[in-house]
Amino acid sequence: MNSGEDKITHPRRVRSFVRRAGRVTAGQQRALRELWPRWGLDEVSDELDLDAIFGRQAPRVVEIGFGDGESLVAMAAANPELDFVGIEVHEPGVGHCLLQLDAANLSNLRLIRHDAIEVLAGWLPAQSIDRVQLFFPDPWPKKRHHKRRIVQPGFIALLRRILKPGGVMQVATDWANYAEHIEDVMRQETDFERIAIDSGRLETKFERRGQRLGHDIVDLSYRLASAVR
Repeated sequence: MNSGEDKITHPRRVRSFVRRAGRVTAGQQRALRELWPRWGLDEVSDELDLDAIFGRQAPRVVEIGFGDGESLVAMAAANPELDFVGIEVHEPGVGHCLLQLDAANLSNLRLIRHDAIEVLAGWLPAQSIDRVQLFFPDPWPKKRHHKRRIVQPGFIALLRRILKPGGVMQVATDWANYAEHIEDVMRQETDFERIAIDSGRLETKFERRGQRLGHDIVDLSYRLASAVR
């Protein structure tokens, strides 16, 4: 494990999420209590040892804001050669995902219930992740709230730290203005290049909601240069 010298200090200025008090069902409460020790990852004094956690070396994918986790569990089940780490702060979604995980009995997915920015800044080792997925993040549509959008230069700096050279960030959104915002941010990031690839993602409830509202779905992918300047 790294000594921590390459961690990025990222003081919290504006949160990109609001902890909603959604109702946690009895089943989800049981999952959070009984299943978390098997599939959940808690903060440690140093960075997470992913090889020890998964018991192997494999390409690794981080998904930020997995919602109810159904698409993430399905993706992990369909790609047993990959290891997945899902990050979500909302307890009903985490509980639901744990129930799905228990039913599928997967060994290649672990969950983190914590602020993603802090996880990227200090929990994950440098150059340890092959892909970061950000599917339908909160669009914060009002202009005065745009500063709350997670895709900002500081966030990209954290991705630059954890991604392996050649690693990929994949984003999906159903808000045209957010897609424009992402493109504006990424044009300033010379270490990342826009690429066209099959995202491999599965439809999420947020995507279905956007489609019901008549929104176009935009997929954006960016690859970190093999040699970061």
